[in-house]
Amino acid sequence: MSTAILTGQPVPGASIEDDLRALGFDVLHAAGAADAESLLAAVPGDRRVALVDSRFVGHLHALRLGLTDPRFPIAAIPGAVTAQPAGRQALTRAMARETSAGGDTAAARASGATHTAVAGLADRVTAALDAEGTDVHRPALGSLVAAVPADPQARNEARQAVAAVDEEAVRLKSAVKAGDGFFTTFFISPYSRYLARWCARRGLTPNQVTTASLLTALIAAGCAATGTRGGFVAAAVLLLASFVLDCTDGQLARYSLQYSTLGAWLDATFDRAKEYAYYAGLALGAARGGDDVWALALGAMILQTGRHMVDFAFHEGTDDAPAAAGPTAPTDRLGGGWTLWARRMIILPIGERWAMIAVLTAATTPRITFYALLIGCAFAALYTTAGRVLRSLARRGERRGDRAARALADLADSGPLAEGLARVLPKRLPGFAVLAIALPGGAAVVAVSALTGYGTVWPALAAAVYVVTSALAVARPLTGPPDWLLPPLFRAAEYLTVLALAAKADVNGALPAAFGLVAAVAYHHYDTVYRIRGDAGAPPSWLVRAIGGHEGRTLLVAVLAALLTASQFKVALTAVAVVIALLVLAESIRFWVSAHQGGAPAVHDEGEPA
Repeated sequence: MSTAILTGQPVPGASIEDDLRALGFDVLHAAGAADAESLLAAVPGDRRVALVDSRFVGHLHALRLGLTDPRFPIAAIPGAVTAQPAGRQALTRAMARETSAGGDTAAARASGATHTAVAGLADRVTAALDAEGTDVHRPALGSLVAAVPADPQARNEARQAVAAVDEEAVRLKSAVKAGDGFFTTFFISPYSRYLARWCARRGLTPNQVTTASLLTALIAAGCAATGTRGGFVAAAVLLLASFVLDCTDGQLARYSLQYSTLGAWLDATFDRAKEYAYYAGLALGAARGGDDVWALALGAMILQTGRHMVDFAFHEGTDDAPAAAGPTAPTDRLGGGWTLWARRMIILPIGERWAMIAVLTAATTPRITFYALLIGCAFAALYTTAGRVLRSLARRGERRGDRAARALADLADSGPLAEGLARVLPKRLPGFAVLAIALPGGAAVVAVSALTGYGTVWPALAAAVYVVTSALAVARPLTGPPDWLLPPLFRAAEYLTVLALAAKADVNGALPAAFGLVAAVAYHHYDTVYRIRGDAGAPPSWLVRAIGGHEGRTLLVAVLAALLTASQFKVALTAVAVVIALLVLAESIRFWVSAHQGGAPAVHDEGEPA
């Protein structure tokens, strides 16, 4: 239960007390500022507490946005301020200052002057919080009303303003994420927002809807795996249904302000699990029809993961760097209107991508579906990466801060081999020289693995060189403008080496085993991103060492390919995939569940543009 302390003279006919109770607050009344301070001190420290002016006039949803959002320790709207346990000390200090400055003495209380002292207390406390530099969240209310009228005429006008706004329409509109793609905006959100409201009124949580979306996508993958035309059509319909639910869970979170650390992780992780499971289902369905498209399925997963790593690494690598002036990417030169929608569609975001996959699944074959997916994602990857590189060139001469450098080092996923070598290798290479070394090293191991015969020692030798070049790349702090390119480069080198060697093995089951291995490792890399975004740091060092780091895994797969027969190699890939998946999943689930139970700050993942 949360507690709201109403301050000031009660206003006849006011609905504020009922509104606060409707939002789950236990309502207390303060006769004066000192009384409000005493009531605040008596509220248990693990409760949310709010100070609300009795004269408040406004929409219920304005109060909901200002007083119940779990993501912010302290928040305020006109006439009300709230603090979660993490913000209680700051609120208590500000309250004490205002009480001591307000003349709330025994004599004043006896003369009735405290009504003046307590009026506007919530806004004065908010001003005191601002004055001491406390971060006070103020939600964007738009057309919603939140006011503290000073006289009857102003109260009348405020009430008329409340009546003039369709509060529910505003609430539904704000439930839809800004910046969605064309397909999501015009074909999904117009009705999924009503589904979100239906879920909210029946007490369903975003996590339950997220889980339903995952189950629907897994059933879709199972239908695609049948390899029949009916199965493909059913898979397409279910994939779109899964996407509707995927939009609904976020809209439900925004509609009812049900944000959580666990929910953000589930939403982000399940998106990747759904899409990649569907790729596997298509590949299995194609195999039933005599067409082996596992290499295409694995290539699509690698390309999509690479796109995400470009976005993640660029964002984390420039998070605390100063912004460059002027246009820095092709997208910056596009304006609004149709060009805005063209810009959003050209990167093939999740809505457009899933719609394309669904239509092609129903109407064509898995091979054609994967060809279209690879071509579209490759173009989108080139387009967005070019923009990121242009931004980096505009930042030449700048150095990123320690936090961004640490995040890039964590995203690099260097194992004990690279870390050990990095301690003895030169540390003064400039940023572009690092790329000039790391890029050929990664390209060489992929090319040698793809071009030499299976069972030769050449891929292992190339992988050993890759270990050295990747160690050189991370031997110094990743503070240069182009250093954000290293994590996606490492992802591409590792994943493509696995794909090339599995394809060269040319034995039934090698590519599915490689698909499983890359999926397990990709999960680890996504999990690292979401931990960093939640300010939880990287996965524990024991886990990174246990699964070898990107360079260790690349070397291991190359050595296995050199030493084992093709059939043995397939079994070895499967075993490595299972071990990595078990270790990564167990640690990831342990971490996120314990973080949620431990009261980690609520966050909300708005989803990836790609």
